[in-house]
Amino acid sequence: MTTMTCNGYQATIEFDGESELFHGEVTGLRDVITFQGKSVAELKKAFRDSVEDYLAFCKERGEEPEKPFSGQFVVRTGPQAHRAAVLAARAKGMSLNAFVTTAIETASGAANLKRAARMGTKSMKRAGKG
Repeated sequence: MTTMTCNGYQATIEFDGESELFHGEVTGLRDVITFQGKSVAELKKAFRDSVEDYLAFCKERGEEPEKPFSGQFVVRTGPQAHRAAVLAARAKGMSLNAFVTTAIETASGAANLKRAARMGTKSMKRAGKG
């Protein structure tokens, strides 16, 4: 499945061969934001327009738009796993939050994405583009 990101909102993209249209839907929200396009350029523009329309609609209604991911969530675990995580974090000289964040990034592949982003920035700076 292909994804796109705009202003922090992530969408999944599918292609409908019958109608020859790309369809996109923003994920991670209770609100529904969809868009479509016949080409990649049209799809990107429709995505930007849909996110902007959503933000404007929320502003008109005096409501806060949903944020895709706040970076905060509650984790429930058993006391033994909690204790083991605290002890492991202390042994590494880390806070529990930093330890859990590192574990999640490693398990989800996000650590690789962060590293690749840093490498891309360094490469751009060496090339005189950053």
